[in-house]
Amino acid sequence: MSNGTLTRKLGFWSALAIAVGTTIGSGIFVSTGDVARAAGLPSISILAWIIGGVIAIPQVMVLAELSTAYPQNGSGYVYLNKAGWRPLAFLYGWATFWALDPPSISIMALAIVSYLASFFPFFSGFAGKLLGVAIILMITSIHYRSVKEGGRFQVIITAVKIIPFLIVIVLGLMYMNFDNFAYTPLPGAESSLIGGISATTWAYTGMAAICFMAGEFVNPGKILPRALIISVLIVLALYTLLAVCVTGLLPFEQLMGSSAAVSDAVKYIPGLSGIASHFVAITAIIVILGSLSSCIMFQPRLEYAMAKDGLFFKRFAKVHPKYETPSFSIIAQVTLACLLVFFSNLTALLGYFTLIQLIINIMDFAAVYKCRKREDYKPIYRMPLWRVTTILAILGAAWLAWGTFTWAPLQGMIAALIVIATGLPVYYYWEKRYGANHHKDTNVSA
Repeated sequence: MSNGTLTRKLGFWSALAIAVGTTIGSGIFVSTGDVARAAGLPSISILAWIIGGVIAIPQVMVLAELSTAYPQNGSGYVYLNKAGWRPLAFLYGWATFWALDPPSISIMALAIVSYLASFFPFFSGFAGKLLGVAIILMITSIHYRSVKEGGRFQVIITAVKIIPFLIVIVLGLMYMNFDNFAYTPLPGAESSLIGGISATTWAYTGMAAICFMAGEFVNPGKILPRALIISVLIVLALYTLLAVCVTGLLPFEQLMGSSAAVSDAVKYIPGLSGIASHFVAITAIIVILGSLSSCIMFQPRLEYAMAKDGLFFKRFAKVHPKYETPSFSIIAQVTLACLLVFFSNLTALLGYFTLIQLIINIMDFAAVYKCRKREDYKPIYRMPLWRVTTILAILGAAWLAWGTFTWAPLQGMIAALIVIATGLPVYYYWEKRYGANHHKDTNVSA
């Protein structure tokens, strides 16, 4: 069994494609209506998209600094570990592996199948689940065999997934009805900028995906900060322009009630009105395929990093001698995802584990305070006004965590207790057996 290390083969465009490709997912098709409904006015709705993107900027700045200080695979696990919060770092990876990453792969595969079923109705039921597994295995074969080829594929699929949005934006600007922006709410109706911003927050998560692969980028000190910040700006511009076009095409009272806002808006574009549903279905398939590819590519790197550090099953540290990819970690995650495809109701329940992930993300940003005291903390990129930037990053993450908690408080608490109850005994077992050699690295100097 080879236990080598992953090598640096990825460049800037791969980093940007992974960041953008992970962020722009299926949620944008429905969240436009959610944001409009929460905002209550066209101007506030569009402003919410702008501010939602701006909120993400301090978060990626913190991650840019941490990732250039410790340019190795593992992202949040590494930063929490370096901060001296080793049990929390382990719980981060434990929850991610069992309850977040493989379920996200299975959910995306099933979403692709549901859109394909609109063209090919026989892909429903068991046949659809088999197709979902086939899609997962097809994408996995690319990322298993070569990180470089996987990076190229991600660049291509991300470029392709942006094209339909650009078509809607260009045509939307040509055919929009400016009277839609003069919508007057009914007496007693409320508008809320905070509510609108909150509804955008999930749409902006995903840029941090590249930090999981920091150990595989050439010149990470230069590439990671650029890719993180540019990806936020690209997504912010794309979402804002799309929101402007959808608002200009679709009467606002219809937009507020729409569960498929982009599809409904496309019906108002001459030439696309007759094929709106098919156009959006094809767009959704491409968009979700890009996100699925990105997740299969970066997610296994977390468990690889943990296994290298003696805090996960040792086989997860295996690097394929020929392909130089974390082969066992990829296979294990994909196998679990394929099993979950056949238990789609279970994957919905696993969404409740998101709360603990968000809480750990807050600790992730707070870790910069501890890491800055370490002698080995020498980031190539340093964020401006680091204390203010870090506080803004924490507040943004806390806002999202609070919103998730209010949505499902009991389920979120139960999920957190399950992670702690199952994870801590395993942590102390592995720490006792393998962790002694790693303590020196994780001690924070005064």
